Amino acid sequence: MSLPGVRHASVDGLARWQYRGRLVARELDANHVVVRAGFDARDALVRQYPEVFSVPSRFAKHMMVVVDLDAGDDGAIEDAVESAWRLQSHGHITGGGERTER
Repeated sequence: MSLPGVRHASVDGLARWQYRGRLVARELDANHVVVRAGFDARDALVRQYPEVFSVPSRFAKHMMVVVDLDAGDDGAIEDAVESAWRLQSHGHITGGGERTER
């Protein structure tokens, strides 16, 4: 999956994806990624896909959800990452994926 404006970097050997410096997702370990998500969206993901998404106590106060890639539902994970991108690119990306100027 490729999202306009998202840059990939590696910090201490762990992957990180950002849009204009704003976190979209980052690798926690070989099997887990944390994805930015609004609180309502995060709660819905955990309810719908409890085997894939979780919120460990260290992330409870943050707009993030942890993804278990091994348990994954690829479609749900892709949707979560795309939602994170939309959240972080708010005001910069139109519905067609085109960049707007601020």
